[in-house]
Amino acid sequence: MRLIVKIGSNILSAREGGLDEGRMRSLAADICLVSGEGNEVVVVSSGAIAAGVGKLGLKKKPSDIRLKQAAAAVGQTQLMWLYEKLFREKDKKVAQILLTRDVFTDRVRYINARNTIFTLIGLGVIPVINENDTVSMDEIRFGDNDQLAALVASLLEADRLVILSDVEGLFTADPRHDHQSKLIPVVSGITAEIEKLAGGAGSPVGTGGMYSKVMAAKKAMSAGITVNIINGKKKGLLPELIHGRPCGTEFRPGNGKLPARKGWIAYGLKAKGRLVIDEGAKEAILTRGKSLLPSGITQVEGIFDRGDPVYLVSLSGQRLAKGLSNYSSGEIERIKGRRSSEISATLGYTYSDEVVHRDNLVVVA
Repeated sequence: MRLIVKIGSNILSAREGGLDEGRMRSLAADICLVSGEGNEVVVVSSGAIAAGVGKLGLKKKPSDIRLKQAAAAVGQTQLMWLYEKLFREKDKKVAQILLTRDVFTDRVRYINARNTIFTLIGLGVIPVINENDTVSMDEIRFGDNDQLAALVASLLEADRLVILSDVEGLFTADPRHDHQSKLIPVVSGITAEIEKLAGGAGSPVGTGGMYSKVMAAKKAMSAGITVNIINGKKKGLLPELIHGRPCGTEFRPGNGKLPARKGWIAYGLKAKGRLVIDEGAKEAILTRGKSLLPSGITQVEGIFDRGDPVYLVSLSGQRLAKGLSNYSSGEIERIKGRRSSEISATLGYTYSDEVVHRDNLVVVA
């Protein structure tokens, strides 16, 4: 089994500040046990900022982006030093990999990262992946590495993504405020109701919250990956899960699985603009599996070039699909609402009859 284990700041942080070495030792032991049973394990770890806060003697996690990046720079060395120490106690080697968003947007870097990680796994090394917080603001602002973990799981075509949380899993209500709430053991699809249940603020240490974890699960499930959210503060729970004991909340993917390339388009690429489409184009794309023709476009938003990713949105603004545009924003402005047969006369050339071909389009509604 190929397994991605995501460890958040709230799991690694000590109450008095800095990192909780005792808990990290327990996690290292659990991961080594699972790895020693023939599983391929990759760790996606937050915690650099939390470690930096402790080393710098700050009273709390800073809100200023520059201070967060400085704390990450100071804390990353301690985080990896501690991982190195704790895994060495179990005769396991670890490797640090710092990723930025462009690894997932550039196809060559995407493949290089994949090859490097697989080489490390083949050498018996456990990769420890973190977003490069010193130069990237995406994780600092939004995700506590939940989204990164989903992208890594898709990148490596993992069998399972385990997200270690400070709660047991997804509940019918926030268990910290509603003692009548019940754990939801299995989720077979991420509906609007499930997203609503996951809403709410995260911990004061991490930035993810349950909503971020559920959105990460949604991404991974589209790639056919099973996702588990379990309590990362309970020793021995990870091996028990891998041995078949039901733990936390399990998100089970359906039969459909996005091909690797379409998964890259859907979740690896950042959209450069939006194309507003009419009801006819919406129906053709969602129910008949068609490409987007210029005749169905009513409005162009953003500035982008040929080959850039764009969202296709309804007249009401709902995101329907994402794809690679065969024309620039300026070109689409000139051909929107026209028939494909009129493209050449309008532009003086034709790249394609379709603005977004079905092969380069993924439905996200």
